[in-house]
Amino acid sequence: MTFSICVRESYEDEDGDEQYRFGVAVTTRLPGVGVPCPHVNEHGAVATQSLTNPRLGSKGVEYLADGLGVEDALQSLLNADEGSEDRQLHGVGRDGTFAFSGDGCNGWYGEREGQNYTVAGNLLTGEAVVERTAEKYEDLRAVGEADPDEPLAKRLVDALGAGQAAGGDKREELTVQSAAVKVADTGEDDAPYWNDLRVDASEDPVVDLRETYRLAKDGYEDALELYGDPDDEDSAGEDESEAADGTDDA
Repeated sequence: MTFSICVRESYEDEDGDEQYRFGVAVTTRLPGVGVPCPHVNEHGAVATQSLTNPRLGSKGVEYLADGLGVEDALQSLLNADEGSEDRQLHGVGRDGTFAFSGDGCNGWYGEREGQNYTVAGNLLTGEAVVERTAEKYEDLRAVGEADPDEPLAKRLVDALGAGQAAGGDKREELTVQSAAVKVADTGEDDAPYWNDLRVDASEDPVVDLRETYRLAKDGYEDALELYGDPDDEDSAGEDESEAADGTDDA
C-alpha cells in the first residue's frame, strides 16, 4: 500500500571530514504514513511497509547504531518476525543496502537496489513506479554531488513525485493519502526544520509535501533574516540589548 525510497549520501565537510546523509521518503493511499513507515538516524535509513510492522524500522535503525551491517540487522529482524511473508522492508546503512518483499505482498510489488539507495513498493500500478522513482533520484543525486548544500529532503520529495506521476498506488477508490520525508545528517549539529516533514491526510500528498517543504524552508530563512540565529551569541546579545532598552516590538 505504499512506495518509498531510502538513500545514503556521503560528502566532505569544510574540515575535510567525511559526513553522511540518510533519508527516507514515502507515500501511500492511507492517512498518517509518516508515523509507522520511515525510520532514520545518523547510521542508516529504513522503510517498513506492506502489512506494516513499525518495530522492524525502529529496531532496524537501532541495530545500525549498534554497529550491525544493514543486511544483518534487517534480516535478523525478519527471521524473528512470524509475519515476515507479508512484510516489505528495505534500507541503507553506512555500508551496503538491503531490500525484501515477502510473497504475501499484494498487487504489483517489488524493489530495486541501486548505488547507495533502495526503492520498494506494493499495490502499485506497475513496475514503472519503482523505476521512475529510482531514475529521478539518480538524476537528482548528480545535482547534490555538484552542490553539497542542495537539500536531500527536497530531492527525495521530487523522486516520490516521479513515482506518483508514473501511476503510484493503484487503489484509486481511496482518496485520503499521505506522504512523509525524514533526513539525518552527521554534519549538522541541529537538524533543519525541513528534514522531518509529514502530510498526514491529503488528496494530493506529494504536491502538498513539496509545498510544506518550501514553506518550512522559507519560513526558517525569513526568521533568521529578521531575528538572527538564536545560537549566535552576537545576535542573542543584540536582542537582549533591545529588550533592555524597551525598543523591541511585542
